[in-house]
Amino acid sequence: MRPFNDATRRNIENLCAAFARTPSPEASELKRAAVAIALYPAQGTDDTAFLLTRRASSLRAHRAQWALPGGRCDAGETQVQSALRELEEELGLALDENSVLGLLDDYPTRSGYLITPVVVWADAGQVIAANAAEVALVHRIRLDLIERADAFDFTAIPQSTRRVIRFHYEERLIHAPTAAMIYQFREVLAGRETRVADLEQPVFAWK
Repeated sequence: MRPFNDATRRNIENLCAAFARTPSPEASELKRAAVAIALYPAQGTDDTAFLLTRRASSLRAHRAQWALPGGRCDAGETQVQSALRELEEELGLALDENSVLGLLDDYPTRSGYLITPVVVWADAGQVIAANAAEVALVHRIRLDLIERADAFDFTAIPQSTRRVIRFHYEERLIHAPTAAMIYQFREVLAGRETRVADLEQPVFAWK
């Protein structure tokens, strides 16, 4: 268990600092995007959790899918600025760059985005206020749940030679890109440098 306190924050920040991030391609046709792996107190305990959302069914793209808070980078924005802006727009959590613990590898999606995961430490005093136009549900997932041996598995699809990653959460299957980024964060917590850019998404997420 990792209690939501300063010691846990320092530990995770050190683990992120020790992670050797793969450089992003300097020239890419993919659109830049960013998501926040936002660490927040777990529901009903003092453990640390991260925030996972279910996208609103009214959205034009990737409706009703599970996702980390985030979206496309606006012109002139860094990935950190984009992740923090999206976190406030979707969940009402206003954080500054001092809350950033580190960045993970960029993940290229089948739908044309290069997503940068930004690990941030949320202020426990702030209240989550989900934007109903974008977010249908918010789940606080304890970190120990992604560290279980059976939390992730890999399968195959006929449309690709790459492995499809799946995160098992409360009898649900959550797929890449979200599952891939959560998996890499799990590996960072264990002190391992595990690459995920080659992990495949299910066909329904290719558009």
